[in-house]
Amino acid sequence: MNLSRIDLNLLVYLDVLLREKNVTRAAEQLGITQPALSNGLRRLRDLFNDPLLVRTSEGMTPTERALELQPQVRTILSSVEQAVLPVSDFEVAESTRVFRIMASDYAESTLLMPLLFKLRQEAPNITLDVLTPSDVTFQDLEQGKIDMAINRFDRLPQSFHQATVWRDSFSCLMSSENSALNNFDMDAFLAAPHIWVSKTGMGVGRGMSQRDSQRLGWVDEALAECGHERQIRVFTRHYQVAALLAKHPDLIATLPTQVARLYDEDPRLATRKPPFMIIPIELKLAWSPLLQHDPGHIWLRRRIVEVGQEIKDPDRAS
Repeated sequence: MNLSRIDLNLLVYLDVLLREKNVTRAAEQLGITQPALSNGLRRLRDLFNDPLLVRTSEGMTPTERALELQPQVRTILSSVEQAVLPVSDFEVAESTRVFRIMASDYAESTLLMPLLFKLRQEAPNITLDVLTPSDVTFQDLEQGKIDMAINRFDRLPQSFHQATVWRDSFSCLMSSENSALNNFDMDAFLAAPHIWVSKTGMGVGRGMSQRDSQRLGWVDEALAECGHERQIRVFTRHYQVAALLAKHPDLIATLPTQVARLYDEDPRLATRKPPFMIIPIELKLAWSPLLQHDPGHIWLRRRIVEVGQEIKDPDRAS
């Protein structure tokens, strides 16, 4: 094939079409008219001698050839995007860039305030746009629509880059008047009513119940391995709400230790180590390969990891 026949825009069209599987949505995302994209699809079919996308009862369905091409096209476009990125250094003090970050409630509660303090010192003109997990999808992250995601991930697409911000244990947070404090063993833990906090993932959430044992997460999985089940009386998606509710005289919230530490100075609350083993969790930073070599992105990633290590190890900060 003569390479002069290949219009790079056609590969961009194909990349978006295979993601959206809808000509109208793809045209809107590309900022072109639907007839222009339909013409581009005809040229792509001629170029690859394959229909690529076929109308079915489920919409536009990729052919086997199209599915083979998809990762190759993404790799080609990613290489081109990296090649044309500015090579100049990121001017931290002068930058007015907006960084869009998806952060779970856990990350917001523990990481963002000290991170913002450092950023205000080094880059006073940048802006952080913080989104919740329900605001975005993995596709948004992959396409670079948001800069990065900070969360606890059960799994990540293999194409994403990632870094560990910290590993965290669990602590039980409860009222300083809670009678369980006097002898906090497994019997006391199981006898108390509990507050459950969501291990927030990406996408719209669903309601919970005590019967949803497969979705209850780390604490309840660890309990189940011991042959026990706790009495959950409140389900919440917010760690700060859980901490407020834990001021009730008999409720217990089992939270990541970094969240519990936020209330060390509150005389109305006390912490105890759980009376059973819970596997530590990892707070992760994830981003698209499209942004891997972006100078500003590199700077912010490094700052996030540095701040995370300072929070986890205060002696390091001093």
